[in-house]
Amino acid sequence: MSGLPSDLNTYRIQMKNVTEVTMFILMGFTDDFELQILLFLTFLAIYIFTLVGNLGLVVLVIGDSRLHNPMYYFLSVLSFLDACYSSVITPTLLVNFLSEYKAISLLGCATQMFLFITFGTTECFLLAAMAYDRYVAIYNPLLYSVNMSPQVYVPLIIASYVAGILDGTLHTVATFNLSFCASNEIRHVFCDIPPLLAISCSDTHINQLILFYVVGFIEIMTILIVLISYAFILLAILRMRSSEGRQKVFSTCGSHLTGVSIYHGTILFMYVRPSSNYALDHDMIVSIFYTVVIPMLNPIIYSLRNKDVKEAVKRLFERLFYK
Repeated sequence: MSGLPSDLNTYRIQMKNVTEVTMFILMGFTDDFELQILLFLTFLAIYIFTLVGNLGLVVLVIGDSRLHNPMYYFLSVLSFLDACYSSVITPTLLVNFLSEYKAISLLGCATQMFLFITFGTTECFLLAAMAYDRYVAIYNPLLYSVNMSPQVYVPLIIASYVAGILDGTLHTVATFNLSFCASNEIRHVFCDIPPLLAISCSDTHINQLILFYVVGFIEIMTILIVLISYAFILLAILRMRSSEGRQKVFSTCGSHLTGVSIYHGTILFMYVRPSSNYALDHDMIVSIFYTVVIPMLNPIIYSLRNKDVKEAVKRLFERLFYK
């Protein structure tokens, strides 16, 4: 026994380090094979619709000159983000539904976390930029092309991506500096932060504070931008004499507010709360909603209530089928 460390706690830490995990198992929803097949078909349909809807909007905006204005450039960037966001999670989810061994490497897990946080945070800032764009367009429409020139909207889009990358880097580095030696089974369908903190054998107090305060700060800042923008938009609407103009504004802004409310509501529920309130099984369902379902809903939200988009779709079909 002379070779053992004198401090028993030191010895235990050393033994834990020896068994540090390099592979995680994503536990998923269920082990029932028939239910997994049903879920596979459901999520495959959602994923196909998401890609077709979002990438279709990107092609529509690029291909139709009448949609070449900042509002639709923002919408095309949002659609591209949603396609990427869903593609980070859904393919792995689909493969795991048909696999007996639902494994993901440490590097793969870190990459997945970095990408989904980056795209998710970028979307928060982009939705805020879209609210500001609507304010500029409605409050002073005659100067819209001047006040929202490429020198304004391009930096807003770039800044959204930069903020997303910085946030993704922060959370990924903070999470994967922890030790994972007690268990390699993640009670989730992808590498999210709370389920990884739950299986770490390190002290996660700092990580929980980072998660709460950083996500909280981003949420407060972007939601405030949205609320202030829409407060000015409301003032502009009250000054309008034309009922047709009001209806058009409500149609455009209503779709954006719907998308913002759904997206931010799920993020606030997931991350801006005490860690003691985490219930991984319920959180799994909520996280699937904002990573898989919301990217599918956005093309519907932003196109069905938008007259310009519907007319652009009609023109596209006329060019394709009635030449």
